[in-house]
Amino acid sequence: MTKDMSALHLLPYVLVLTMSFAWPITESTTGRATIRADLTHVDSGRGFTKRELLRRMAARSRARLDSRWSPPGRGGNAHAVTVPVARGTTGKADYNSEYNIHFAIGTPTPQPVVATLDTGSDLIWTQCVCMSCFEQPFPVLDPSVSGTFRVMPCSDHLCEHGGLVVSGCNLKDKTCLYAYHYGDKSGTYGTMGQDTFTFKAPNGMAATVPNLRFGCAQINHLTFRTNETGIAGFGRGPLSLPSQLKVARFSHCFTTIVEGKPSPVFLGTPDNLQVQATGQIKATPFVPNPRSPLYFLSLKGITVGKTRLPFNASVFALKGDGSGGTITDSGTALTSFPEAVFQALRKAFALQVLLPVEEDNDMCFSTSPKEKLPAVPKLILHLEGTDWDLPRENYVLDIDHEDGTGGELCLMIVSSGEGSSMTTIGNFQQQNIHIVYDLEVNKMFFVPARCDKL
Repeated sequence: MTKDMSALHLLPYVLVLTMSFAWPITESTTGRATIRADLTHVDSGRGFTKRELLRRMAARSRARLDSRWSPPGRGGNAHAVTVPVARGTTGKADYNSEYNIHFAIGTPTPQPVVATLDTGSDLIWTQCVCMSCFEQPFPVLDPSVSGTFRVMPCSDHLCEHGGLVVSGCNLKDKTCLYAYHYGDKSGTYGTMGQDTFTFKAPNGMAATVPNLRFGCAQINHLTFRTNETGIAGFGRGPLSLPSQLKVARFSHCFTTIVEGKPSPVFLGTPDNLQVQATGQIKATPFVPNPRSPLYFLSLKGITVGKTRLPFNASVFALKGDGSGGTITDSGTALTSFPEAVFQALRKAFALQVLLPVEEDNDMCFSTSPKEKLPAVPKLILHLEGTDWDLPRENYVLDIDHEDGTGGELCLMIVSSGEGSSMTTIGNFQQQNIHIVYDLEVNKMFFVPARCDKL
């Protein structure tokens, strides 16, 4: 049942998608259109050293663990799209964003939007005509200048059944109001609207999709940063971008973070995954969870080098109360495991790499400039139906000291924290892996690939 929220009629319009679109519409072998865009990483082109990148990724990952997107939601290729994603290049600390997608809203002059690509939530929102907003790279969206903007009426089915945390009706004009909260107590409030979205390719070609619903946010608080204007939900609920485009599949391929190249995202993935692939295509099923829009996987165990860690599948499984489980998340930098699993993994790694632990960082080991870097033990995630053998560069980072006195070899894994039973596969571990979310067969396909060549 909706509640009377007429006091919210002044709330701002919000849309948070931080991908930079560089995608023309292409045709897959099935004849269905695909939209491609480029993503940019939040730290791209900003001159950070590897040590600074490590610290920033660890800080964002720990913050993300404390702010797990909480709203429930639920989730044919009518409007398939491919978009480029790039790393954010504006802002100050920008600790919470990872990959941003760029697009535009409205006609006849599309207004730019930069939203965080988030597979852990559903709502698309961006700041509009604000009462209380965070600083952003360019002017907030002004829906009054768009000839195609429409306010979403209370009678729209998605106003009440779209997975919004709170929805209500402005009694004055019968427009749909929303409140969307996240796990860290941050939130966005405003009016639900719909308009034409434009995704523009680097070659100047553009794809336009009409009547997409989004939150026009007027009040936003807490953790949002200045490199974004909102969030683009890619979760399973009906208001997410993939759901509204009615695509059966979407995918992303993150380029190496330290290189800062744009990463492609596809809405309506072409059928031929072997393009630029450097390995075998593998697949694992999603685990259904009606309480959450997140993408859960069935993790059975972990092997470090020659050691299979002493934890069975129940440690990584989704619990009956909705806690725990293993998710893949574009919005988290580093993979995290429950504390006991993390400590066992780190111990097994240290015993096999045979390097001294850094005093100020238990994620890193000291290396000597006079010795060749030691072989690094394999890290294998045993998923239902397949094994994910991570490439070396997807779980360790080599850092050279500027004075030439040696360096560090850092394990890019963190603990989920005391009391947490959730496992999160972060985007650092997903570098140069083309990951496909196939919503039709309810599976995740993945294959090593040259992401910058796709």
